[in-house]
Amino acid sequence: MSVPARRETRGMFPDLFDLFEMPLTALRPFTGQTGQAIRVEDAVEDDRYVVRAEMPGIDPEKDLEISVSRGVLTIRAERQESREGRRHSEFRYGSYERHIRLPENIREDEIKATYDQGIVTITMPLQEQKEATRRVPVER
Repeated sequence: MSVPARRETRGMFPDLFDLFEMPLTALRPFTGQTGQAIRVEDAVEDDRYVVRAEMPGIDPEKDLEISVSRGVLTIRAERQESREGRRHSEFRYGSYERHIRLPENIREDEIKATYDQGIVTITMPLQEQKEATRRVPVER
């Protein structure tokens, strides 16, 4: 299971790592990311695997696509910039994409997603996990 690294912000420069995040996404091997990274958190809650992603300022019906294929959850979004009357903006615009390897015991046919106050919550039921290791007898 892929567990995103957690980063706490402390001190005078809480967004220091954000300055370096976008250029370095192209150098990360095997992430499958294009565009800007989507910040996520994940947890196992009761019998569900839950992924939450920060997606402020999008219309989930038009700008958000969530898919699952071969045990990988893909979240894609597009945030368009509106230049009406603004001269300065620190918001992030453009394409966002994130691929997350899922645990093997996800029931892919029962995945649900909701969008509330800029957070996408993807809930995936877990099925009982079968024994992962089986001892193989050695013959002489």
